[in-house]
Amino acid sequence: MTKIKLNNQLIGQGCQPFIIAEAGINHNGEIENALEMIDVAKAAGADAIKFQTFEASGIVANSSLTYTYKSQGKEVTESVFEMYKRCEFSKTEWIKIKQKCDETKILFLSTPENRSDLDLLLELGIPAIKVGSDDFTNIPLLKDYSTTGLPLIISCGMANLSEIQQTLKAIGSFENYPTILMLTTSEYPTIPMNVNLLKLKTLSKSFPNIPLGYSDHTQGILASSLAVAFGAKVFEKHFTLDKNLPGPDHWFSEDPEGLKNWVDSIRTATTMLGSEEVKPTEKEEKTKILARRSIVALCDIKQGESFDQNNIGLRRPGNGLSAIMIEEIFGKKSAKRISKGDLLKIGDFV
Repeated sequence: MTKIKLNNQLIGQGCQPFIIAEAGINHNGEIENALEMIDVAKAAGADAIKFQTFEASGIVANSSLTYTYKSQGKEVTESVFEMYKRCEFSKTEWIKIKQKCDETKILFLSTPENRSDLDLLLELGIPAIKVGSDDFTNIPLLKDYSTTGLPLIISCGMANLSEIQQTLKAIGSFENYPTILMLTTSEYPTIPMNVNLLKLKTLSKSFPNIPLGYSDHTQGILASSLAVAFGAKVFEKHFTLDKNLPGPDHWFSEDPEGLKNWVDSIRTATTMLGSEEVKPTEKEEKTKILARRSIVALCDIKQGESFDQNNIGLRRPGNGLSAIMIEEIFGKKSAKRISKGDLLKIGDFV
């Protein structure tokens, strides 16, 4: 697997997970919310915080298009254009957000919707380009993004394997263009039966040199923890300052406490993977002495006496001859006098 460098962190086999706290549009277009979210992401232990950079006019062509979503316990229907419009930031506000990230020492990422959005992000300074599932098959845009040479972190929600193959080929991923492929289910929230983490195995077999990630749209921490075991190296999840804020994404996003629990669970799961080498841990070596049994004299044994199940058996502690050897010793003769309770040693039998 190719290793990709984001800022000062390597991503790939044997590397620590890279965790992105997804602010998205949960700032509701209010700069103070965005700045507070940066602090929350940092406190949770995330490596990066990600926003979405756009102009509503560059996303929505039909101003009459509406969207119905759940918010504050009820269904809300509103203009898609107006929904995005109120979540826009000016260039001055984006500069403040980037400066806050730098001061807080958390990586700034954002998803551009068009080349003009990317140009602004390049001016601000970004280490990678995050592409949402909605643009996964937007080959002209992705090719344009790839001219920057920046790593592409691409979510593949709604895509089949053939589409993934085509997109990766188009942007040069098979010729070592730095690419991270994020497994995603574009359902908000994603119910357990539609998570399909086994797809990570398929993607790993199909694209063994491309680091994989998991963009988690489920509720709770379990899915990402499991994704660690299936080889995901980059993780992303929506969060909010308050689930009761108005807007389409707040109710299923993690609150600050949930975000920290999610980050901690990924890091704990990574630690739990441990080593592939099958051997006892240091503590197990100590426990082995107390817990396992050794070959012990069950009574006083005379020199020349044959060993059988009446005069030797298995008792704790386990710092003598292994229980595995007892059947080999049956029938052999004692080389010396052995007292009841003594641990047998090599040389005690002939």
